[in-house]
Amino acid sequence: MAHIHSFQIEPIQRFTNQDAAIRRPREFTYFSYDEEHKFRLDASSLRYYYPPSLPADLSKGFDTFRQLDDSADDHLDGLLDAMIAFERGKGAKTEVDIITWRGMMTKIMTVPFSHLDEWEMNATFFQDTIFIEENHAKKLDSRQRQNNSGAHRGNMSQDLMSFWGYKFETISLMPKPWSETPRDYLESREDEVVSNYAQYCSIVRTGFGKTKLVIGGEVDAVEAFKPEDKSQPIRWIELKTTAELGNDRDLVKLERKLLKFWAQSFLLGVPKIVVGYRSQQGILQRLEEIETQTIPERVLRGKRMWDGQTCINFTSSFLDWLKSTITGEGTWRIRKREKVPFLEVFKVEQSGTGDILSKAFLDWRMQELPKVPATVDADGPKPTQNGQAADAASTAADAFHPEPAHDPSVNGDGLDARKAELLAAIHGAADHKPP
Repeated sequence: MAHIHSFQIEPIQRFTNQDAAIRRPREFTYFSYDEEHKFRLDASSLRYYYPPSLPADLSKGFDTFRQLDDSADDHLDGLLDAMIAFERGKGAKTEVDIITWRGMMTKIMTVPFSHLDEWEMNATFFQDTIFIEENHAKKLDSRQRQNNSGAHRGNMSQDLMSFWGYKFETISLMPKPWSETPRDYLESREDEVVSNYAQYCSIVRTGFGKTKLVIGGEVDAVEAFKPEDKSQPIRWIELKTTAELGNDRDLVKLERKLLKFWAQSFLLGVPKIVVGYRSQQGILQRLEEIETQTIPERVLRGKRMWDGQTCINFTSSFLDWLKSTITGEGTWRIRKREKVPFLEVFKVEQSGTGDILSKAFLDWRMQELPKVPATVDADGPKPTQNGQAADAASTAADAFHPEPAHDPSVNGDGLDARKAELLAAIHGAADHKPP
């Protein structure tokens, strides 16, 4: 039987007074999945945010939903394909401690305050880097149990409630910047067929303490435009839906949701979250714009369900421990069990990398890369952004502190004012300039 290594979660107070250094996430490359969910090394699936008309029926179009079948295990393939292209342009491998998806880091980062969560990840150590993916079989099993639980309680189906989130995205996004989007499109977004095939995935460098990471994850949209100057922060937007608040119990539920909202956005450097509040019947009623960096303080002023600095300190400590634990070849399992006060790591295969690393990536690193001369352009290749060459490389040297979009007209109640201003411009402006 494999030896099980344990990392203690409790008491979480031991992580409270630490002050782990963090590195601000910076995008250095990206890729898209198109409407057929085919990999593309470009920004063709980048979307732009524009607030939807309210109220809106989030159930509309459920019968025509183009839902991606994710029953197959994609492992880290898209992320690794983008890394191959980046390294081919750079002529050198990326020196980093961990490469993984944003979803895995969200699970790890929220562990101290997610006692009921249960998950498993697969990991392998290759060329001085730990690669981490979700255990797909465990994911499907957990989803099935959640669906069964929802049906048993007599609630709305999990499929319909998941659709509400995709519908919110559809009625809030544009395929082109506002200045290039016809008024008719904005006014007909409620009638668009909802699809979750297309995705824009940002790949960032970041770090916790002494651990350097590359994280890939989908981002919903950008506000206004994506700057060509890579030193400028990107005004990403994350879109979320939640039930309208009615009592203190609802506030507790919201604070628990805000933990994952915050962690997801924090990890990719997303500065703003737009939360759509809906009725129990799925009617979108109002919007709230929340700056990511303000969420931990908001929780401390509220029900105090979690602490952001504790999450950061825990993550830094766990990753340090993980680097000293996963050191040899083979494949490993990282496991969190419900209500168990420690994480477990154990080896499941003595050699190889399992299916975690694709054949293309292994061939690149072991056969092709040694023959490629290093180039002068250390930033690597330049993926195309909507058909135009764009430099997507950057470094992550400074502490993470996402700058908000400094526009007082889009805070809280200013949403309606800004929307009215934009609509007036659409109807009346001859030159159709963006706000």
